[in-house]
Amino acid sequence: MRTVNHWTPDDIPDQTGRTALITGGNGGIGLETARALARHGARVILAGRSRTKLDQAAEAVRAATPQARTDTLVLDLSDLASVRDAATRIAETETVDLLFNNAGVMNLPERRTTRDGLEMTVGTNHLGHFAFNAQVWPAVRRASAPRVVTVSAIAARWPMGRLDDLMSEKSYRPMGAYAKSKRANIVYALELARRTAGSTVEALVVHPGSAMTNLQQHGTGALSRMVTPIAARLLMGSAEGAAWPSLYAATSPYARTGQFIGPAGRDQTSGIPKPARLPPGADGPAEGRRLWTASEQLTGAAFDLEAEAAL
Repeated sequence: MRTVNHWTPDDIPDQTGRTALITGGNGGIGLETARALARHGARVILAGRSRTKLDQAAEAVRAATPQARTDTLVLDLSDLASVRDAATRIAETETVDLLFNNAGVMNLPERRTTRDGLEMTVGTNHLGHFAFNAQVWPAVRRASAPRVVTVSAIAARWPMGRLDDLMSEKSYRPMGAYAKSKRANIVYALELARRTAGSTVEALVVHPGSAMTNLQQHGTGALSRMVTPIAARLLMGSAEGAAWPSLYAATSPYARTGQFIGPAGRDQTSGIPKPARLPPGADGPAEGRRLWTASEQLTGAAFDLEAEAAL
């Protein structure tokens, strides 16, 4: 598969006439993704929990690109009723060319559950997105060449990210739950790519490297307060740079369905986006089927993929 040796957001093709919907679009990587796409002509729909933060983010996009077309969508991925309401609005009225599963939570110190009784980290980072994608699917299928980009993380490679005990009912570790959710992001995206093979839909998954974003707000304790500023200076890049894999996956003619894209720099913390090494077994069809079935059962949401199956 051909890749490029040099790429920046300046290489994004004209996106005029395309609509991008970005979960977690009110800050961090999501906001930087929105800024770049708006600069290249896309209409952006920023989705998030806080109406105030969404309005502020939309203003920030328009401040950078005065002609930008922005809309906002109140969406709480930890509440399946909110997911259903937001998805219904989009499914009935929109065409979504680029769907970014970007929002997430990280490092919750104690096991918490969503309003629907799901473990909060996996429930938000994976299951909320699964349900939203399933219910917003009619809007995606209206697009002529849609791409679904799911944002994972390097943590998906950690051994603690195995998908047994998905809801962390036997034991809970903050970063273990996060690693599970990020592996689930990969397994889901690759299974979606298999289930839509032969259609116009392209499903990709990315990891952003390391960057200081809103996710770090959940770190607690003296060690976290000491380590995070040091890591920010020495290891982590900017949210702007961390958005590059998402932007490449969504817009590059060299990106293809089923790919895992990450920064190619040292330790994959930053650099030009390129295909990355998958966690062992994450591309296994059996694991993909198991997670898909579990996700349908836990959320009550199901994709209508009859159009893809008929091709």
